[in-house]
Amino acid sequence: MRISEINIYQYDLPVVGGSYRMAKTTVSVLDTTIVEIVTESGIKGYGETCPVGPVYQPHHAPGARSALQEMAPHLIGTDALQLNCVYDAMDAALNGHAYAKAAVDIALWDIMGKVYGARVCDLLGGARHEQVPSYYAIGVAEPDEAANIAKEKQAQGYRRLQIKVGGRSPEIDIEAIHKVHAVLQPGVKLAVDANRGWTTRDALNISLACRRLPLVLEQPCNTFEEVAAIRHQVPHPIYLDENTENLGVVLRAVCKRICDGFGLKVTRLGGLTPMRTVGGICSVAGLPITCDDAWGGDIIAAACTHIGATVESRLLEGVWLAAPYIDGHYDPENGIRIENGTIRVPTGPGLGIEPDTSIWGKPALSFG
Repeated sequence: MRISEINIYQYDLPVVGGSYRMAKTTVSVLDTTIVEIVTESGIKGYGETCPVGPVYQPHHAPGARSALQEMAPHLIGTDALQLNCVYDAMDAALNGHAYAKAAVDIALWDIMGKVYGARVCDLLGGARHEQVPSYYAIGVAEPDEAANIAKEKQAQGYRRLQIKVGGRSPEIDIEAIHKVHAVLQPGVKLAVDANRGWTTRDALNISLACRRLPLVLEQPCNTFEEVAAIRHQVPHPIYLDENTENLGVVLRAVCKRICDGFGLKVTRLGGLTPMRTVGGICSVAGLPITCDDAWGGDIIAAACTHIGATVESRLLEGVWLAAPYIDGHYDPENGIRIENGTIRVPTGPGLGIEPDTSIWGKPALSFG
C-alpha cells in the first residue's frame, strides 16, 4: 500500500461573525492546509493543520506548507500502512515541525481505516462514546456580552464553557469571570483561558479575586516556568495548553504535578499517534484532558472527535471544534456538527469524511 501521490491544498476559512479575539491575537480568516495522500491502489486519505495565526504557537500556515514541501518527496514510495516508517522518513527529511507532520499522520490513519474497513477511533483502541461532549469558547468580550453568550450557549446544550481573557485590564477580566459564572446553570463547568496572556502577578491576583468560584484556569501565563512558579499559590486547578508542545513537556508536567489537566491539540503534538500516547499517560495519572485543535474544518474536526471518543468519561473534558465559527463543510453530508452540545462520532471508515476537493481549488503543491 505504497504512497504514489501527495497533494497539498491551501484554503481560507473566514470567521463567522467577523473576528475571534484571544489575549494575544485577533483573527478574521484562518489559513488552513489540507494534505491528500493517494496510494498506488487509489485509496485516498486526508489530513489538516490550521494554526490560529502566527502568534498562538510557534506555528504558521505558510510554514506548514513549506515543511510539507520539504518532506513530501521523501514519502513517495513509502508504505502508507507502516506509520512508524513514514515518521522515520519525515524525521530524516526535516527536524521538528510537528504541526505539519500531524497532517500526514492524520491522513495515514484515514487510509488505514479505509483499508481495514474500520473507523479511526476503533483503530485507536475503540470508542467509549458514540456522542462526545463538546464545549464552547467565548472569545475575549465585554463582561455583559460574555454573560449573554454564556446564556445562549447553555440553551444550546453546552455543559462546559470556556471564557477567553487577557490582553486587557485585570479588573475587566475579573468582572467578566464573575458575570459569566453568575449565569451558569447547575452542572455547567467553567474554564478561564488566558492563552498565555497574564503575568504571574495578574494570574495570582485574578485567581484570588475569584477564589470562591469553581473554575479551571487554563494556560494563565506564557511559559512552563511561570506556571510552575505560581502553581501552589493559585487556589484554582490549572490546565496547561500552549506549553504542551511535545511528549517531553507533558511528562515533565505530570511528574512534577505542575498542572491538574491539559488542553491538548492534535496537530501541536504531531498527530493522532503521539496524541494517543499522551492520552494514555494522562489516563494513568488521572488527569482530565480536552481533545482539540487550534482551528480547521471537517478533517481536523473528525480527527479530534475520533481521539476524544477513546477517552474514558471521567477524564474527557470535551472536544472543541471551530465548527460554530465556520460556514459550510468539506463534506456536506457527513461534515462534523455539534448538536445539543455533543458531537456524533462519524460512522464511515477512516475519518468518516469524504471531502469535495473541488471546494479547495487546485492543489498548491503536488508530488508523485
